[in-house]
Amino acid sequence: MDIIPGPLLRSVNSPADLKKLPREQLHQFSDELRQYIIDVVSVHGGHFAASLGVVELTVALHYVFNTPYDQLVWDVGHQAYGHKIITGRRDNFSSNRKYNGLSGFPKRAESEYDTFGVGHSSTSISAALGMAMAAKYKGEDRKAIAVIGDGAMTAGLAFEAMNHAGVADTDMLIILNDNCMSIDPNVGALKEYLTDITTSHTYNKLKDDIWKALGKLPVGKNFTREMASKLEHSIKGFINKNSNLFEALKLRYFGPIDGHNLTKLVDTLKDLKSIPGPKILHVLTVKGKGYSLAEKEQTKWHAPGLFDKITGEIYKKKYEIPQPPKYQDVFGHTIIELAEKNEKIVGITPAMPSGSSLKYMMEKMPGRAFDVGICEQHAVTLSAGMATQGMRVFCNIYSSFMQRAYDQVVHDTAIQNLPVIFCLDRAGLVGEDGPTHHGAYDIAFMRCIPNMIVSAPMNESELRNLMYTAQLESTVSPISIRYPRGEGVMPEWRTPFEEIKIGKGRRLKEGRDIAILSFGHPGNFAASAIRTVRAEGIEPAHYDMRFAKPLDEELLHEVFKKYKSIVTVEDGTVVGGFGSAVVEFMVKHGYSANVKIVGIPDSIVEHGSPKQLHEECGFDANAIAETLRETMKEQVSIKALAQ
Repeated sequence: MDIIPGPLLRSVNSPADLKKLPREQLHQFSDELRQYIIDVVSVHGGHFAASLGVVELTVALHYVFNTPYDQLVWDVGHQAYGHKIITGRRDNFSSNRKYNGLSGFPKRAESEYDTFGVGHSSTSISAALGMAMAAKYKGEDRKAIAVIGDGAMTAGLAFEAMNHAGVADTDMLIILNDNCMSIDPNVGALKEYLTDITTSHTYNKLKDDIWKALGKLPVGKNFTREMASKLEHSIKGFINKNSNLFEALKLRYFGPIDGHNLTKLVDTLKDLKSIPGPKILHVLTVKGKGYSLAEKEQTKWHAPGLFDKITGEIYKKKYEIPQPPKYQDVFGHTIIELAEKNEKIVGITPAMPSGSSLKYMMEKMPGRAFDVGICEQHAVTLSAGMATQGMRVFCNIYSSFMQRAYDQVVHDTAIQNLPVIFCLDRAGLVGEDGPTHHGAYDIAFMRCIPNMIVSAPMNESELRNLMYTAQLESTVSPISIRYPRGEGVMPEWRTPFEEIKIGKGRRLKEGRDIAILSFGHPGNFAASAIRTVRAEGIEPAHYDMRFAKPLDEELLHEVFKKYKSIVTVEDGTVVGGFGSAVVEFMVKHGYSANVKIVGIPDSIVEHGSPKQLHEECGFDANAIAETLRETMKEQVSIKALAQ
């Protein structure tokens, strides 16, 4: 299906082309840009509402600033679709988030206009400040602009950067894109603070009246620049409660202004270009602007998948038989079941109540489930603090986001041996979000921490049982339970709870000559591969290890005594992960075997569907079957040589 952009959008292949448009045509251009995003995303999928909300801001930024010489840094990148289209990627935009296509986020290797690669929140101010400081050092007259949402502004990194920016004496502009949303509605005191100032009619009228009056003041030799500066600060202190927060950090505050008023945006940005030093512009936008359904249900339309742009019907796959649930939903419903029986259980998530399905507990038990905002470090230490008081805390964080709280896992949790339960959603290869979101490293970085238990369920029932085990009083150490994005394998998944002994795996199938040791959901790929090769006369044994730490040493002794060829399978990095743990065991106990480690390679895996990426990395069912065949051929060759 060919999607034809509007006439003005067709004429713009770069910001230089955009600058050729007369100002009076920018509104039409913005309308065409917004419609093109709707047209493409409805057919090809992707993030949706965020980019619609910043169409006018995107147009104004590229119209006013000299990009890419002026450095424009987008936070997270969900909202950068308009930016990609304006900067020469319009005709390839339909490949967005597809295998070998455009990245769903800004990416330095993709375009010189993508000044900083992003995917996780709250990095923009630090990155832009680094660019501004480098420009100052090199004597370059280039601007640095960071566009950050009010949700991302809650993270500690953003405040650390602002604290430095205020005293760094650089020419940088922070644009606070305030729409009261991240993926889910924003939470916390900062959200209340911004909402209060932007909705106060008294404040807004007084601010406008005083600034109009300022324009009538006599300016002459007796009205100095110093006097004007003092007057400005005293007025701001009186009428602008909001400026106190940012100006206490020595950032000049401007706004709030309507982020959909293109004329006002262009004029304001032009004025701010000529004002030196660090400054912040507060822009009010509506996530999903221009598509009424997305404006009304912003969380639902953050990334809706394919949909009918006319009716708003979101296309869902239709199945004739019951389908397995998503792992996240198994978590969401299971924690409620457990909490109903154990009053010490609470749930915590950093800004992902929908993505983690903790929303179900927040709705049913609002006093026992908490969204702390985009603050992974805080989420972990908060959990540790609650654990000191005997609470059984399920801290649910995406695997790749847990990277941001690593010190808290070590310093605040493991060293004190506090039994926080880390549920790591989106472990393994997440698909279209790509390398910033792949949960590739948690097995390795959790396994090296003393006191940490590292586990992974092969299916929904195992997830329930691991959660049940983790909340028992007998579990006295921190535990990581990792599971992938998407569906499991059990349509009938509400099985009775059973305790799993910490560090105990299970033998799923007897075999001869070769054994597969799997960890987590990829055990299902291994089981499928085994069925395939058994029809060819190869009979692998299969062990679901359940724990990468502590390992089931009794089981491993059995394996190494019986089998000379072993294949380990995991959806984590092959460096330092589960397979490495098995090899360490082999060396420690003096065994000799041909061990092949199958998992995510030691390289950056780009985006694509999970199926495509599993195949690329060599641990889908077909690839595992081929590994078994090759290993058996090698074993036959070795035996022949020995004879």
